[in-house]
Amino acid sequence: MMKMHKIAVIGGDGIGPEVIEESIRIVDAAGKKHGAQFDWQRLPWSSENYKKTGHMVPPGGWELLQQHDAIFFGAVGSPDVPETVTVHGLLLPMRRKFDQYVNLRPAYLYEGVPSPLKDKAPGSIDFLVFRENTEGEYAPIGGRIYEGMDADTAVQVSLFTRRGCDRILRAAFEAARKRKKILTSITKSNALTYGLGLWDDVANAVAKDYPDVKLRHLLVDAAAMDFVRKPETFDVVVASNLFGDILTDLSAMVTGSVGLASSANINPEKKFPSMFEPVHGSAPDIAGKGIANPLAAVLSSALMLDHLREESCAAAIRQAVAQVLKEGKTMPPDLGGKSKTREVADAVLAAL
Repeated sequence: MMKMHKIAVIGGDGIGPEVIEESIRIVDAAGKKHGAQFDWQRLPWSSENYKKTGHMVPPGGWELLQQHDAIFFGAVGSPDVPETVTVHGLLLPMRRKFDQYVNLRPAYLYEGVPSPLKDKAPGSIDFLVFRENTEGEYAPIGGRIYEGMDADTAVQVSLFTRRGCDRILRAAFEAARKRKKILTSITKSNALTYGLGLWDDVANAVAKDYPDVKLRHLLVDAAAMDFVRKPETFDVVVASNLFGDILTDLSAMVTGSVGLASSANINPEKKFPSMFEPVHGSAPDIAGKGIANPLAAVLSSALMLDHLREESCAAAIRQAVAQVLKEGKTMPPDLGGKSKTREVADAVLAAL
């Protein structure tokens, strides 16, 4: 008997609904082929809905989400609504409320996709970034007083706990153990000696439990340089909330486009639902034009399928995406083509 997975769908803003709906078609097709079923509950949570109702998440919304096996998320953000409402009213609280402390972002250079870096062969860039997702520099701690006055003062506090560092580092070590057994921990502990000094201490302590994995320490400025200079030297990378966020935009670009950048926000213990989203954001400048690249969302759906233990579906989707990119006949504008969102999704379906 096929298992039914309950998925909450938040298309959100801009190109979010466009790429999510195309991805749902592809997931359903893969499920039909590989014996999995999906019950999609579409939730109209967005900036437009906020302007009508006054809230990003309705009363009882978090409890509703918790009844699902996973959350498939498009994007949030609109030029006419402050990010203190959108991002801080939906995306960041979700990560904390559901303890989605692992933010996983793969970086892979597909055949048929040109890298802005010279002479990089397909597959030569292939690494995973584990970003701590619930504390660090994005902890909502601080305040502001005397706004607009000469004495205008802001305090922004970074929060690092031994528990928070330990669990993201262990997740990264576990992944490295299954790959090339090289883990690079990225900090700036020579300047941020307290919070990231704790991170380094925990990394060295956890490393003793993984003697088969080589741990490298790298400062974030050197890491940014090496993501461009020699990205093929990375296998699994682990970083704090801020550094992981910035570096994964860089890793997306060296592998061709943010339109291919997938991500997962995971609660590994499965006490709460995990959330899966493309990295590209709402892209309001191209919303409604039908030209958004759906492949970041499609690849995010594959991460979701991995989490749901539907590995055959996930593998089939990745293989289909790789085939479409290799053939190069149906490419979206961000990859140098002229194909529409629907046409790219149709090509993936055909490859499936």
